[in-house]
Amino acid sequence: MGAKSRVKISSQIGAVLGVALFLVPAANSVTFDPFSEDSTNVRVPHGKPYVYKQSGGEPRDLEVYFPPDWDPSKNKVPGIIFFHGGDWTGGNLNQFRYACQYFANRGLVAATVNYRMIPREVRDGLPKGESFKRACILDAKSAIRWMKQHAEELGVDAQRIITAGGSAGGHLAVVATTAKEINDPADPDGIDTGGRAFLLFNPNFKTDDTGDLEADVQKYLTADLPPGIVFFGDQDSYLTYGSEALSKLKSMGNSGMELWIAKGQPHGFFNNLPWQDVVLAEADRFLVERGFLKGSCTLPMPQTGEKLIKAP
Repeated sequence: MGAKSRVKISSQIGAVLGVALFLVPAANSVTFDPFSEDSTNVRVPHGKPYVYKQSGGEPRDLEVYFPPDWDPSKNKVPGIIFFHGGDWTGGNLNQFRYACQYFANRGLVAATVNYRMIPREVRDGLPKGESFKRACILDAKSAIRWMKQHAEELGVDAQRIITAGGSAGGHLAVVATTAKEINDPADPDGIDTGGRAFLLFNPNFKTDDTGDLEADVQKYLTADLPPGIVFFGDQDSYLTYGSEALSKLKSMGNSGMELWIAKGQPHGFFNNLPWQDVVLAEADRFLVERGFLKGSCTLPMPQTGEKLIKAP
């Protein structure tokens, strides 16, 4: 089935594939629960809000964090864009506000993104071949295009975009940058969604997309996939799927993915301090080594001894 024919999302999930992408501030009136299972337990100030598209009859917003005293007319730095977790059903911007603020202070332009949530009760009623993940992928791709389209205003180097995400958001971070067949026809022409690196926090790489193979992350694991760093707790059931994905990449000759393990930790461990700082410090090191950042991590490491172990 062709790209244009596959972009139609069921009316059951209210998929109105909105207008062109404008640099429009969004209303910042949503109240978030920072202690929910898909959100960090650290509160930080909100970033600058924007609407990046209309979909499902609603505005889709993101928040941008800028380096201190930022002048986009004088600087162009890599951009990093975060997709929250929540099983494509829930989640909110707060999950990665802390990470955005940190990386902005380190010199990146960072964004945390909302996308369509697909209620569980709707999923079984979708037409054959129409994955509930598809609507989320469409929005994630639009958000990446928005950042690239507005690179000049934001001070972003559009050729150096890092995509990041937790759980379902980790799936989106990979598929949105690699799936060429899934596109919102309302997006601007000529702007690709390719990225240069990944930060993946217990990504949901479970292979359950037999009804919509274009949404299956396994399809996009290739020898030329950009480098990334992946974090899992060893008590996370999704570690099995993540390990299988990395083994597949290695068998193809792609050795650019690092896997780091937190012993005794479950799914979502990275949301909580001190693990959040430990994970961000390792991500910082990864980005420095690949030329996206300069200098050293500014986070204090915990006195209680939490540390990650690199998988062979």
